[in-house]
Amino acid sequence: MSDVAEETRHRIETAGRAARAASKRLALLSRAEKDTALLTLADAVEAASATIVAANEEDLARGAAGGMSESLQDRLRMTPERVTQVAQALRDVAALPDPVGEVTRGNTLANGLQIKQVRVPMGVVGMIYEARPNVTVDAAGLGLKSGNAMILRGGSAAAATNAAIVEALRASYEQQGLPADAVQLLDGGHDDVTALITARGLVDLVIPRGGAALIEAVVTGSSVPVIETGTGNVHVYVDRAADLDMALDITVNSKTHRPSVCNAAESLLVHADVVETFLPRVLTELAQRGVVLHADERAAALAGGVATQPVTDEAWGTEFHGLEMSVGVVDSLDGAIAHIDGYSTHHTDCIVTEDRAAARTFAAQVDSAVVMINASTRFTDGGEFGFGAEIGISTQKLHARGPMALAELTTTKWIVDGDGQIR
Repeated sequence: MSDVAEETRHRIETAGRAARAASKRLALLSRAEKDTALLTLADAVEAASATIVAANEEDLARGAAGGMSESLQDRLRMTPERVTQVAQALRDVAALPDPVGEVTRGNTLANGLQIKQVRVPMGVVGMIYEARPNVTVDAAGLGLKSGNAMILRGGSAAAATNAAIVEALRASYEQQGLPADAVQLLDGGHDDVTALITARGLVDLVIPRGGAALIEAVVTGSSVPVIETGTGNVHVYVDRAADLDMALDITVNSKTHRPSVCNAAESLLVHADVVETFLPRVLTELAQRGVVLHADERAAALAGGVATQPVTDEAWGTEFHGLEMSVGVVDSLDGAIAHIDGYSTHHTDCIVTEDRAAARTFAAQVDSAVVMINASTRFTDGGEFGFGAEIGISTQKLHARGPMALAELTTTKWIVDGDGQIR
């Protein structure tokens, strides 16, 4: 092992041991103590708003000079309003029930043993993410409420912003007499990521949040358990029985409300029975909002003069993160489900229909973490689900799936209470 790699390994192990000690302290806090701490953290973030925004402007300027896309800049940007929003997310988390200590099941056996399964913190959670500094605040807040210490490794694009946020959080922890190492920020390169995801025994769980390449690298390289927060190749399917005014509103909102995020729609599928009525309307509306349209031959023929590009297999499989959308015509509900099955990243997929049987079939057969029926895909969000903040949208099937909030950051243990029973 090189001197550099050895130094990195030692530094991550030191961080892991400090986080473990902090997690032991957090595990003893009552709900009232955690909620008070969260409200104090929210105040600290707001008080540091000017510093955070100034640091963010440095990151944005560096990103723009390096050719960062506008969609990535949007995810990176922290205005005073967004700082207020992330501080409010901490207050929202404080208002939620504490998952720690919840009894998920239990009973008394015939021999008198009382057994119960209880939610407990994971312990130490490593979070690896890209240009979303709001994740820094959300991770810290959810970690505190669920009793977990967080080791954060944000992307270099948001380095100054994340450093300013974590400085404010750690200072607040210290002022409250709580362990500042409950939240730590790694500022090294890829060696830090490698060391973090292989720190088995010190780190209990790793959560990657970002593009497909980041997630794949963490999943394949980690010896620590991983929860995938996958990419969002999200579909809207307009069924033959759809309310077309509703379908228009849902499609436009799903695509254009905030196109840079993972729950924005990337593909539109329309049943052949309604394409002549619906496609000219929706494509005109999308084009007026600046959406570049990749259409199959049948959709392009009904575009009503709207400019389209031929859709490719690559486009069908792309999470655009911007104002682009693939559009196609399908002959049946089964055809829509088959298409989604071939291209979906199992994040969120939507059907617009007044046919409840079609809705039930779609919900049962589309294998995604969230299925929307007559609602915008933009609702796939921990805050919108009433969870406060979220750590990400899990697209895998073990332990947690969909928006990950407090309960998803816990595991369980069995407590068996006896009075001398022997076997």
